[in-house]
Amino acid sequence: MPDSPSPAVPASQLLQFFDQMVLIREFDLQAVRSRRQGLIPGFIHASQGQEAIAVGACAARQDGDVITSTHRGHAHHLALGGSVDTTMAELAGRVTGTCGGCGGSLHVADKTLGNIGANGIVGAGIPIAVGAALSFAIREEPRVALSFFGDGATNQGTFHESLNMAALWNLPVVFVCENNHYAEGTAQGRHMAETDISLRAVPFGIASIDVDGNDVQAVFEAASTAFSRARVREGPTLIVANTNRLCGAYEGDPQLYRSKQDVVALEAVEPIVRLRATLIELGYADDTELKSRINDARERIRRAVEFAEGSDFPEPDAGLYLTYVDDLDGALLEVRDL
Repeated sequence: MPDSPSPAVPASQLLQFFDQMVLIREFDLQAVRSRRQGLIPGFIHASQGQEAIAVGACAARQDGDVITSTHRGHAHHLALGGSVDTTMAELAGRVTGTCGGCGGSLHVADKTLGNIGANGIVGAGIPIAVGAALSFAIREEPRVALSFFGDGATNQGTFHESLNMAALWNLPVVFVCENNHYAEGTAQGRHMAETDISLRAVPFGIASIDVDGNDVQAVFEAASTAFSRARVREGPTLIVANTNRLCGAYEGDPQLYRSKQDVVALEAVEPIVRLRATLIELGYADDTELKSRINDARERIRRAVEFAEGSDFPEPDAGLYLTYVDDLDGALLEVRDL
């Protein structure tokens, strides 16, 4: 097992990180079960094993900062403080959901939390974050945009175009690549001429940080550095958080591209296991307390399922009133004031 994080982060914050990571894990596990049971329609893309990136990066934000997310975005939303009740209801397509049940798993958003949108298109959130950062720069606001994306997205034109414009205009944006080494089921050596993703920042003169994405403290420290630089207009940063996805690329993925033994080996170094060991080693908690925290998370998720099941579906015309607006000027002002 890699070295545990040093105790630079206070005990209370490490315990908060643990609670958030466990809540995200339990939420995703239940989402998978609920899809199999018919509560949740469509695809589910879980992030088991990647929780430290969402929690560590979002913890570095300040009020007013925004994020863009991905098709694997439940973790980012919950790391911002999103409600498990309304998020589960959103996945279930219920009117009490974060987006009124019309976004679903792939399009969770909540501007009150700074989540300006998950996106079902690979790499599509990156230029949106750059656009938000441009608005902050024009208005001279000390705000930062954070964009999450996977390693496969770094092959998209939007990634390179976004880094170019962010560097050209010195925009306050932090790019976080959740590098789980597979683009769906394709290993990097089969689709990348150069597998060191941090080198993709070099042509644009953008700072890059390689970090252990299974170490929540390391992610938090890297993100804090990147946010601090961006906030005082010292330039954008690309953080490459190296991690492992313990689940399939999507619910139902047969995972023929790797063996069960490979996954078992990864479970020994996954972020929750590591942080749990660290908390016990540092004397911040014992095993009994941590088990109690896990049970608390499971109870919150159980109640979230009940909330979703007891909620109504949206009216049939919801797709229209959430797509078209009556007051265009008001809607434009609302977008401007994100």
